[in-house]
Amino acid sequence: MPVQAYGAHSGDQPLVPMQITRRAPGAHDVQIDIAFCGICHSDLHQVRSEWAGTLFPCVPGHEIVGRVSAVGEHVSAFKAGDLVGVGCIVDSCRNCEECGAGLENYCDHMVGTYNGPTPDAPGHTLGGYSQRIVVNERYVLRIRHPEEQLAAVAPLLCAGITTYSPLRHWQAGPGKKVGVVGIGGLGHVGIKLAHAMGAQVVAFTTSESKREAALALGADEVVVSRNAEEMAAHRKSFDFILDTVAAPHDLDALLALLKRDGTLTLVGAPATPHPSPNVFNLITKRRSLAGSLIGGIPETQEMLDFCADHGIVADIEMIRAEQINEAYERMLKGDVRYRFVIDNASLAGQ
Repeated sequence: MPVQAYGAHSGDQPLVPMQITRRAPGAHDVQIDIAFCGICHSDLHQVRSEWAGTLFPCVPGHEIVGRVSAVGEHVSAFKAGDLVGVGCIVDSCRNCEECGAGLENYCDHMVGTYNGPTPDAPGHTLGGYSQRIVVNERYVLRIRHPEEQLAAVAPLLCAGITTYSPLRHWQAGPGKKVGVVGIGGLGHVGIKLAHAMGAQVVAFTTSESKREAALALGADEVVVSRNAEEMAAHRKSFDFILDTVAAPHDLDALLALLKRDGTLTLVGAPATPHPSPNVFNLITKRRSLAGSLIGGIPETQEMLDFCADHGIVADIEMIRAEQINEAYERMLKGDVRYRFVIDNASLAGQ
């Protein structure tokens, strides 16, 4: 079935209106009319070919929320009218150790919501900057938030799980001192989650102007990382630091803030590598430098339920589809608090 979308035909061209084709729902498929789709920094990297392997035409978008409009004959968990979401994953091998553990995000054959292999035309997946999507029921998520919060739920499908999974894995909670580096699309959700988990939360920013905003999000304290005295006051005191910054920066300054056995986990994905850290910052206190990639389907559902129970949504700015290219440029400048979300109803007029 033809649907309207926004995408790019090459990495050096802006996103434009286009018509794409969605498959008819199979026996185990859920058809979703997309209400809203968040804009993730990775959308920009992929559509502009800053990450290798972009397939064109590229229709980005993996922070998808909407209503079920049809289901396949063997689908029992969802019905027409349900509020649902789709995140970064629309398929995986379903047979490996990772899939068996509900960690489809680490499956070697994970299929992304866009730019992944599929038998559907044009041979690769097309994402949520579109009116409709059809997804196997295994990768569809139930949304329990009130409908009026639906647009602000959309970024949780990537920003939410990207920060929730490491916070949960490294056991952020009461009695733990947790740092969140970067107060942007990922970091602002990470602050809210860590606070709701009961941790002592310290937010790190390069900008003095973000101090009050971070406190309002739930941080107990804010450190301006360019202030040497503020940084020094926290040396060897953190159990866990979540680094959400998607640009190369000095990791040694953060490693020095960890306690013995503390962990610095990277979730921001810069287009070029970070400077290599000094190995002595690791070995002298048995510190760990780690990474984390989104989360599996069960954990993503757990995150959505946790957020519904604690009233957590993203702070968003709504845009129409024709504002996507402008939003990309503003995102590069950090000119959004904190996540752009597309009103997909605006695609109807394209």
